[in-house]
Amino acid sequence: MAPSGPIQVRGEVLSVRRVGAYFHVTLLAQGVAERVRPGHFVALAVGGESSSMLLRRSFSIYRAQERGVYGGTVEIVLAAHGPGTSWLAGCRPHDPVDVVGPLGTPFALPKDPASCTLVGGGYGSAPLFSLADALRARGCRVDVVLGAGSEDRLFGVLDAKRISQSVTVTTDDGSLGHRGRVTDVLPAVFARADTDVVYACGPMAMLRALSEVAAAHGVAAQVAVEEAMACGIGVCMTCVLPVVGDDGVTRMVRSCTEGPVFRGESVRWADVGTVPPDCLGAPLPAGGH
Repeated sequence: MAPSGPIQVRGEVLSVRRVGAYFHVTLLAQGVAERVRPGHFVALAVGGESSSMLLRRSFSIYRAQERGVYGGTVEIVLAAHGPGTSWLAGCRPHDPVDVVGPLGTPFALPKDPASCTLVGGGYGSAPLFSLADALRARGCRVDVVLGAGSEDRLFGVLDAKRISQSVTVTTDDGSLGHRGRVTDVLPAVFARADTDVVYACGPMAMLRALSEVAAAHGVAAQVAVEEAMACGIGVCMTCVLPVVGDDGVTRMVRSCTEGPVFRGESVRWADVGTVPPDCLGAPLPAGGH
C-alpha cells in the first residue's frame, strides 16, 4: 500500500521555466511524490531561511513522479504576482525549498467508467492533467475545457490534446478558441460527451458559474476552490467557506483540509467571505439569545 498523509521535507529546486504567463517549477521532494493523488497541493516556505515572509504559499500539484534521475519530484505552476511567488520564480537549480505535502482532500474518482469533463481556468488547469490520467486508467471518457483571459494565460492546451477525447478552448479576448467564458461552451460539451461528472479548478467566480450550469444540466460537479491558505494544515482558519453538509446543515469548513475539493452544489457561493446567520455556530446578532 502506498504511504499516505503529509510530511515535511527539505526539498530543492530542479528547474524553473517560463510557460506563457506562468512559471513551471520542478521540485525534488523525497517522500512527497509517492503520496500524491489528483487534487492534492503542497505548501512551500518562501524567501529563504532569513526571510520575513513567514506564511507558506500553497500550490496545486501539476505532476508528481515517484522516481526520477534525482528521486521523487513534484511539479507546480505559478503566476509571479507577489513577493513569495516572485521569489520562487527566481529560484535557481539546487536552491533549497521546505515542502509540506501532499495536503488537502483530493478529487473523488468514479467507481465505474464514466464520461468526465475537466474544466480549468488559467493555471488552475494544472491539477487536471494527473486527474485525466487517473480517470483514463479507470476506463473513463475525458473531455477538456480550458479558459483564460488571453492566449498567453492558458495552460496545458497541447497536454490536453494528448489526454482527452476533445479539447475546447475559450478566451475572454478571443485570441484563441471561442471568445467568451468556459460556461458559454459547457452545455454543448455536456451534450456532446453525455457528461456524467465535471471536475474543475480555477477562479472562484468561474467555479460558481460552472456549478450553476452543471446543476441546471443534472451533471455532478467537483470543484477545487482557490481560497487563500495561510498555513495549509487547518490551524489558522483563514480559508474557511460555508458548505452545506449531507445533513443539510451549513458549516464553515476549511478549504485546506476538508477541501480544496468540494461538491459544487454544496458550496454557498453567494455567501463566500461571510458567516451566514444560519450557519452552525454563527454569532448571534446583538441582543440575540
